[in-house]
Amino acid sequence: MTFDGIVIGGGPAGMFAAITAAQQGQKVLLLERNDRLGKKLLITGKGRCNVTNNCTEQEVLQNVPRNGRFLYSAMAACPPEKVMRFFEDRGCALKTERGNRVFPVTDKSQSVLECLQNELRRQKVTVRTARVKKIMTEKAGVSGVRTENETIAASWVILATGGLSYPTTGSTGDGYAMAAALGHTVTQTEGSLVPLETAGEDCQQMQGLSLRNVGVKLINEKNKVLYKDFGELLFTHFGVSGPTVLSASAHMKGSCRLVIDLKPALDEGKLDSRILRDLEMYKNRTMENALTDLLPRSMIPVILRRCAIAPDMQANSLTKQQRRALVENLKAFSVEITGKRPVAEAIITSGGVKVSEIDPKTIGSKLVSGLYFAGEIIDCDAYTGGFNLQIAWATAYVAGMAASGGPGEE
Repeated sequence: MTFDGIVIGGGPAGMFAAITAAQQGQKVLLLERNDRLGKKLLITGKGRCNVTNNCTEQEVLQNVPRNGRFLYSAMAACPPEKVMRFFEDRGCALKTERGNRVFPVTDKSQSVLECLQNELRRQKVTVRTARVKKIMTEKAGVSGVRTENETIAASWVILATGGLSYPTTGSTGDGYAMAAALGHTVTQTEGSLVPLETAGEDCQQMQGLSLRNVGVKLINEKNKVLYKDFGELLFTHFGVSGPTVLSASAHMKGSCRLVIDLKPALDEGKLDSRILRDLEMYKNRTMENALTDLLPRSMIPVILRRCAIAPDMQANSLTKQQRRALVENLKAFSVEITGKRPVAEAIITSGGVKVSEIDPKTIGSKLVSGLYFAGEIIDCDAYTGGFNLQIAWATAYVAGMAASGGPGEE
């Protein structure tokens, strides 16, 4: 069989790019190294698949800390509303939850994958299991690909092989090597949206404790706030995780500390009054039992140790200075960050094919004609909330349209 074009990588970006090109009448081959498509898609959003974010394209770009401006044309061509319409028109009903996160009504990522697979079949995209070793070129233009078993001719290729996160799903950096072999620069890759490791034993002692509605600030050694957020946080055996921490990790540069406001609804004066009230109510209790209304039980020993307050001290013996230390620790519980967890544990990869070597209007290579990119392989990454998948859909759509020379399909 002969094909007009080949898409390498059967994740969300690859499937969407293949569908888009096929909609324009192109004969498309989709190559995936795994034995099935969408392996990583199935585990996104804890298996629920946060499809996109129900917001404007401008709001998407505000949630892309790295190379957001490069995506301006792609987001205009394929904003969240267009993505949502694609799925809903094909029977995958969606719902919008807190933070404008969009999920399938079924709460199953399988529904999203099935919708894409049905459309691949409807558009007669050929899907094969194969690991691509090299993209072939002739006269500075794409001529096809070489897999482990054969050479396949095509006039265009879309590289959508993902990054380095979750390597068990097939994201092992193959695409970076193929892009580099064609002269592209691959910027330093590391985990983004990744849990953080901390110094000391305090976080480990609170392992499994999940906090909601806390304020979080990531602060560097010069005392500059790199990122701030409000929401959920989880203490783990290595440090901290949870949505606020994952987003903060995208801003990690050098030595940092995470400062948690455990009581963001109360200013220091109101918090002091609240502590006084509890101390009066439980005046005959020990301090470790007097704070149970104020703090989760596993956190009380950690806070008391930081404030140099003995756990067995009577509540009515607390000094003003010790109460002041309590207020300070509750409003600014600080943990030193020693580093990120490995890239294999990251939700996405930061870094990738350098955006200055890609045409933002076509997501095509400026170095090799007929070569296009889509999704995580590009050096762009966003916060949690469906924004990274939105980047995948938008870049895939633009690449698919440009590769096939199509005018666009509503």
